[in-house]
Amino acid sequence: MIDPNGGSDADVFDRIRAACRTVAERAEHVRVREERIAAYAAALPAGEPPPLDADRHFAGVEAETVAYFVTLDAINFGSGYFPYLAKRTGMSGYYTIAAGLADQFRADGPFSASELAAITPHDCARTFGQDMRSFPIRELMGLFARTLNDLGTHVERRFDGRFEGPIEAADRSAGRLIEILSAQPLFRDEVPYRGLTVPFYKRAQLLASDLALAFAGEGPGRFRDLDRLTVFADNLVPHVLRTDGLLEYSDSLADAIERGALIRAGSDEEVEIRACAVHCVELIREALAESVRNVTSRDLDQTLWHRGQEAVYKGRKRHRTRTVFY
Repeated sequence: MIDPNGGSDADVFDRIRAACRTVAERAEHVRVREERIAAYAAALPAGEPPPLDADRHFAGVEAETVAYFVTLDAINFGSGYFPYLAKRTGMSGYYTIAAGLADQFRADGPFSASELAAITPHDCARTFGQDMRSFPIRELMGLFARTLNDLGTHVERRFDGRFEGPIEAADRSAGRLIEILSAQPLFRDEVPYRGLTVPFYKRAQLLASDLALAFAGEGPGRFRDLDRLTVFADNLVPHVLRTDGLLEYSDSLADAIERGALIRAGSDEEVEIRACAVHCVELIREALAESVRNVTSRDLDQTLWHRGQEAVYKGRKRHRTRTVFY
């Protein structure tokens, strides 16, 4: 478990990988098809992952851009609610939220830390163009507000209201940034599984990655351990891996997904989906390293996430979990 004051008994990325490997070994509902890894890795296209979509994200002066991505990744969750989200034309749930926040920043400037500390669910609904008459949306906007309240209070009290503060305190370490953000309960993405604590820290890791993309690896986007990031365990990358034949689900889990049933947050099934995706990507990365292709898990996440925007993946049901972690 991470100590939000800065102490940890092992490298956070090692602990994520080790825990996910153990889950994959014990899993009853999800199986990694290891015999297919080498051929799959060999067929993956080479090249750099695509850049951030400039139209759907915000870029301004350095401090405002940092504030945008810190705010965005605080609320970069809600996939279990996205079937009810009023999406912008041609946009996914994620891009609807990212673009809504970008429009807010362009029109009125960044939210201050004190504004986030006081933001309400109705404020969030107005910002993202959502209808609060829908119960799932009302619940999601409530979670957005709670997360942003925590973020604003944390930044205001600990970093004098400066969103650059957590990044500066991390001292170019993505691992340290995870520790700092984990002082906020809704960033503390770790779950119990059969006596084991399984950390993922999807949104905290993603913030380091997004900053690196936004600033081309310089300034606030420079992290010396960026290559240590794992895949950002959500519901899309496992879906891509399953559709591509690398993850196999039990009949009961596959049936629940096909019926559109929610997979309970923290259930064995949900933890196994996320953990097996992390472990599977590690095996792909290792297979690529053997063929002298230096690709990071972060690179693979970007490749698989963007692949998931294609029609063949959009046309098949993925698991839905209502959680603050993805």
